Amino acid sequence: MAERRNELPTHCAVIMNPAAGGYSERKAAEVAAALEGCGFAPEIFLTRQAADAPRLARWLCAERREPFIIAGGGDGTVNGVLNGLAPGVATLAVLPLGTSNVLAREVGIGSMADALGRIARRATRPLPVGLLEMAGESRYFLLMAGIGFDGAVVEGVRLGEKKWLKQGAYLLSAVRCLGNWERQPLEIIADGAVRECHSAVVCNASRYGGGFVLARGADIFAPGFRVVCVKSAARRGYLRLTLALLTGRDVASPVVEVFAARELAISGGRAIQADGDFVGRGPALIRTVERFARLIV
Repeated sequence: MAERRNELPTHCAVIMNPAAGGYSERKAAEVAAALEGCGFAPEIFLTRQAADAPRLARWLCAERREPFIIAGGGDGTVNGVLNGLAPGVATLAVLPLGTSNVLAREVGIGSMADALGRIARRATRPLPVGLLEMAGESRYFLLMAGIGFDGAVVEGVRLGEKKWLKQGAYLLSAVRCLGNWERQPLEIIADGAVRECHSAVVCNASRYGGGFVLARGADIFAPGFRVVCVKSAARRGYLRLTLALLTGRDVASPVVEVFAARELAISGGRAIQADGDFVGRGPALIRTVERFARLIV
């Protein structure tokens, strides 16, 4: 669907993560000045813990009829804001201050100046998201949900390592997971068809872990998912998948299947991550939610 220029409310709430690598007090002041120069009245909220982003977004949606919320941070901050939004009422923008900034890469935002320029243009597109339901709880995701090895790697990331090593912390966690290998397969029912995987990544976006393209053909603005299913429990299948990601080749192979789906039911009790954060264990249901918000593009 084509982009649309919106009449956005003058007030905009900027939810910023001061722990993000790109944050500084000076940058926050520059953001406020730039937004004021575009005719907005910005109010900046700084998070202190992970629960603050969804709490603030939930409060803004309750207080304002058409909230305009700008997430300043990495993909974790964006996901936190996402999980506080009331479906169908908010406009969302992103300021890339994190390490990977996968959402920004997905929509082609190259810098903070670019992000602010897009906000000034006020062009938006409707944004579908994924909804993950497990153990009586629900969680929205914008980029991907990983089940199995992918979820275990994210679960195993240690905060101290992530603080100092950034993306390298995930590599260390992956090495630890290789030493404690899980061979139990997953049963996935995708749009009524039964499939068996060792691990799966349910992709709403094409990119993964930064600029790596995992799910070719995935479109963040199109409802539905591209599912990357590692069928074999053999470690060499993951090595082949990693090499394909690093070299920019299509990940599909005899041991990696890629298919489209809109609803999935996943069995077992394997670890699950959503947008790069560990969120729990299966079994789980995943479905797409259309027109969840409008995204500044």
